[in-house]
Amino acid sequence: MWFEHPHIRQLVELALAEDVGTGDHATLATLDPAATGAANVRAKSAAVLCGGPLFALVMARVDPRIAVRQLHPEGARVGPGDVVLHITGPLGSILTAERTALNFLQRMSGVATLTRRYVDAVAGTGARIADTRKTLPGFRSLDKYAVRTGGGANHRTALDAGILVKENHTHAAGSVAEAVRRARTVGSHLLRVEVEVETLDDLDVALAAGAEVVLLDNMDLDRLREAVRRTAGKALLEASGNMTLERVRAVAETGVDLISVGALTHSAVAADLSLRLQGA
Repeated sequence: MWFEHPHIRQLVELALAEDVGTGDHATLATLDPAATGAANVRAKSAAVLCGGPLFALVMARVDPRIAVRQLHPEGARVGPGDVVLHITGPLGSILTAERTALNFLQRMSGVATLTRRYVDAVAGTGARIADTRKTLPGFRSLDKYAVRTGGGANHRTALDAGILVKENHTHAAGSVAEAVRRARTVGSHLLRVEVEVETLDDLDVALAAGAEVVLLDNMDLDRLREAVRRTAGKALLEASGNMTLERVRAVAETGVDLISVGALTHSAVAADLSLRLQGA
């Protein structure tokens, strides 16, 4: 499983070192070291579950005797009161790992939940919801996994995963046409060239220059519809900018192929999940 990747393990180590420090003094002071038992993680509000395997990895890193059973699959919709994880093992270790494990689970479930709301909002239109690189530093692979779990699509995972000519690149190159020309010299069938435009005139230039994907930045609905008409399938069209839940379906109905939403990862609210010892 990809959660076993060294980068993820390093992130877990960092998070545990940050939270536990030199020791969990409250747990050491109040619990019998030999005490064992069980705990449940419950949803306190509606959510899309994401990150259960990572929760288990954190628990096992603190104490390999802890066992975690995930009661709903990744991507499942859960409601208030639903038990999503069942944990057994040494109680002190469970409590020491609790906050770090929940932090991962709550953030990832929050991203998946918000993504699902956007995906549901555009259902039936043919448009796909995509993320951006506006992720929490160090968490990109987790954030993007959460977007996929919520039904969204991943945009570039890193700068080397595609060529996206942004406004600053165009300015530095002198024009949209010149920026696309230069980008195409390093592009390939595996590395497509996408260019950001803010006007319909620049869209025409980008298409003529051979852009394979065009990002339509902050265009209103009328201009988006006209952009779709002018493009006529010659390139993929991505709409971006001010993509709220209230607006996103209208944008999808213009006929664009992709809608990128930075809020999926930079503004998602952590899912409300809590851990309680059985009998507590």
